[in-house]
Amino acid sequence: MIQNYLTRIFGSRNERLLKGYRKTVAQINALEPQMQALGDEQLAAKTPEFRQRIEAGETLDALLPEAFAVCREAARRALGMRHFDVQLVGGMVLHAGKIAEMRTGEGKTLTATLPVYLNALAGKGVHVVTVNDYLAERDAEWMGRVYRFLGMSVGTILSQQPTADKKIAYAADITYGTNNEFGFDYLRDNMEYATGDRRQRGLFYAIVDEVDSILIDEARTPLIISGQAEDHTVTYQRMNAVPPLLEEMAAEPKSGEEEPPGDYWVDRKAHQVYLSEAGHEKAERILGEMGLLPAGASLYDASNISLMHHLMAALRAHTLFLKDQQYVVQNGEVIIVDEFTGRLMPGRRWSEGLHQAVEAKEGVAIQAENQTLASITFQNYFRMYGKLAGMTGTADTEAYEFQEIYHLETVVIPTHRPMIREDRQDQVFRTAKEKFDAILADIQECYARGQPVLVGTTSIENSELLSGMLQRAKLPHQVLNAKQHAREAEIVAQAGRPKMVTIATNMAGRGTDIVLGGNVEKQIDLLRADASVPEEDKQARIEKLRNEWQSLHDQVIAAGGLHIVGTERHESRRIDNQLRGRSGRQGDPGSSRFYLSMEDPLLKIFAGDRLKAIMDRLKLPEGEPIEAGMVSRSIESAQRKVEARNFDIRKQLLEYDDVANDQRKIVYADRNALLESDDVSARVGELRQQVFTDLFREYVPADSVEEQWNLEGLENALENEWQLPVPLRRMLQENEQLTDEDLLEAVLKEAERMYRSKVDQVGADVFAGFERSILLQTIDQHWREHLSSLDYLRQGIHLRGYAQKNPKQEYKREAFEIFGLMQQRIRSDVTRILMTVRIQSAEQAAQVEETVPPPQYTKVAYTHADFDPSVVEAADADPEAIALAVQNAPRSAEPAAQQPVRRFGQKIGRNDPCPCGSGKKYKQCHGRLA
Repeated sequence: MIQNYLTRIFGSRNERLLKGYRKTVAQINALEPQMQALGDEQLAAKTPEFRQRIEAGETLDALLPEAFAVCREAARRALGMRHFDVQLVGGMVLHAGKIAEMRTGEGKTLTATLPVYLNALAGKGVHVVTVNDYLAERDAEWMGRVYRFLGMSVGTILSQQPTADKKIAYAADITYGTNNEFGFDYLRDNMEYATGDRRQRGLFYAIVDEVDSILIDEARTPLIISGQAEDHTVTYQRMNAVPPLLEEMAAEPKSGEEEPPGDYWVDRKAHQVYLSEAGHEKAERILGEMGLLPAGASLYDASNISLMHHLMAALRAHTLFLKDQQYVVQNGEVIIVDEFTGRLMPGRRWSEGLHQAVEAKEGVAIQAENQTLASITFQNYFRMYGKLAGMTGTADTEAYEFQEIYHLETVVIPTHRPMIREDRQDQVFRTAKEKFDAILADIQECYARGQPVLVGTTSIENSELLSGMLQRAKLPHQVLNAKQHAREAEIVAQAGRPKMVTIATNMAGRGTDIVLGGNVEKQIDLLRADASVPEEDKQARIEKLRNEWQSLHDQVIAAGGLHIVGTERHESRRIDNQLRGRSGRQGDPGSSRFYLSMEDPLLKIFAGDRLKAIMDRLKLPEGEPIEAGMVSRSIESAQRKVEARNFDIRKQLLEYDDVANDQRKIVYADRNALLESDDVSARVGELRQQVFTDLFREYVPADSVEEQWNLEGLENALENEWQLPVPLRRMLQENEQLTDEDLLEAVLKEAERMYRSKVDQVGADVFAGFERSILLQTIDQHWREHLSSLDYLRQGIHLRGYAQKNPKQEYKREAFEIFGLMQQRIRSDVTRILMTVRIQSAEQAAQVEETVPPPQYTKVAYTHADFDPSVVEAADADPEAIALAVQNAPRSAEPAAQQPVRRFGQKIGRNDPCPCGSGKKYKQCHGRLA
């Protein structure tokens, strides 16, 4: 109450911000005559002038009015487009590192040129992030005319682009590209083995187009670079025969009650499948008959965990992943369909064996499972930018999440002209058939009066169903879905012509406005590019096209503008608003209506019982809908529930990934320091000293008495494992005054002497390259394995909740522990390889460095063979054999799976406090695992 009262007096936060920005707009407008008076060369000369002023200490904020005025005038001359005042406000919001919510058709693409130009003056590179390659290329070419007019360079990064071209694109003042490509290039740069191979030059400032799609819809899926792991093709194929033999339960079992008949039940909210007790027994019997499960064995046996994993993947593939909804099959491949945009996502694969299970179900070739080589979430990638901004038509419903996760404020920019679209009440029908019949009748009415219609569907299946109905009714129409995205821009451009009926899956990120009467500018561009038409005839034809368009435009406005039909509500109100926003652009007339049925997934899960009760009470005849505000509010409440759940999922993903992100920063900073360092020998020396100190303390504990020392065991370990004979017992006999620190110093000196003799043999400069190569490869190898360990840890961490422990805290603690073990193994492996490999000459060292290439990260299976010093000894004169030995060098002298974990430092007593910080005794905490 008080808050509403204060808002009425002082205005909302949004209104106060806009008031401040309007003062700057007045300054920019005052400069316009001055800029118009400049010649083209004088206007372009403003760019080097601004850069000199920045070098002299002037801030970007101080330059803003002048730079915006220059950019506005350049756009008028290069594009024939002048920024409106509201676009200047949008530009200021973006420059301030906020999200600008601008309605469809308000010119977001042109708005972005203002802050992009201003921030590019700093010379650190500006990234403009779009949702697909088509928009990246289109906007770079289209808006690039403005930047090039002002003397700035523009680059575009695309998927499958050669590294050399990407480096040129990133070196440009302004770089356009997709969110995926920017993220993947960051990961690739941190897998390179030479500074010259890296693409990006830093993350200074980014503007994210369709920011809600990229930072929210796609934030549940991390970017992953992976290589192929062990092949389980036969297991997937055989396991695919099991789900059809199991029966789904009619209802979810309730606690304390007898299980309903059936073998499994599906939790569609959680997107999981669960076996019943009877289902477990039946599955075990079937797998036993198939020869996959040994007689008397259980699916819960440790040795059968992988079988359980395959079975659950097969069940999920059969029950939760449906063809033409979650995926399509094209050219013998299963391709994921983005549930938010309806786009195909070739190259993306579901993890945890799910994609292979779907491939087995569809009978296509099964591709091997992948091992994670590098990964990052969009949240953590974009939060690394020094300044981040975004623009979209629909951000206000997610403003809390933008503020909570990204610390981005959302500012709603007023429209250039008032919005007059009529948003009609939802109509709810009992069955899907009644709903689609009503939709068909609505489309027929619009077609009869010449009004264009855009029909939005949530799945390819529905779009094809509706297309079939329109064909039978002999209504011409176009279908725009993930199967035809190559033509989507042309289809959308003409969707506003009279009598045009367009069916489309979710419209997020289509990037092309629907202009009433059709997009005449595209036709004019084609005419101008047509070399067969004489230049003198082109102007007359252009005038004719404009006159024809004006006639069509007037017809469509008289018919009521573009009519939007929604075939069902999406989980997110924002996606519904995006569909509605395609109509009523820049003050045009338009209308929208959603048609729903009790069989729609959203209503069935979240609002079914309540609406069904209302329908039963009203006793409506077949085909008669409910149309009331109460119903719309009930549906909106259901959408809020889903949005809240999805926000929790994304937030939880981020909280877990923050743990990996802290570790990722350490590893990547380590790698970059190695790549940029001229001499890594000091780092190698630190690792070697730590390894031999740890080994020494295993046999001679700190603060111990001489009777507790095991010098014989230490001498044996040094000689057998490291070929490092140090007569410690004799030294102590000759001088009884020696302390443990003196003996440690003797071991370290001998290790240093042995290593120096190896380095001196080939030359320090030559050996440095070899050291760097071994360091990088060992870090990468262990980081990949660490990512897998984190994946496994995360998959089972929720079970700690049953022990009254906080799973997130447990995950953080254990992730920290295994990270420490990873660093330990890196030290040991690097030291072991460099101390053991024998190189006799500089030529051999150089050849080894060339022969050991950095591992490729596509479709490669990584294996770890036992390290055998005899192979290297026999290969002294053979660089290729040395390279092979180094490449196959394992983490230790024993296979990884059998390597015991050694505890370094002081021994912990059973009754001592556990070093993990839990507050429990060691015997009651990690002592149980030891």
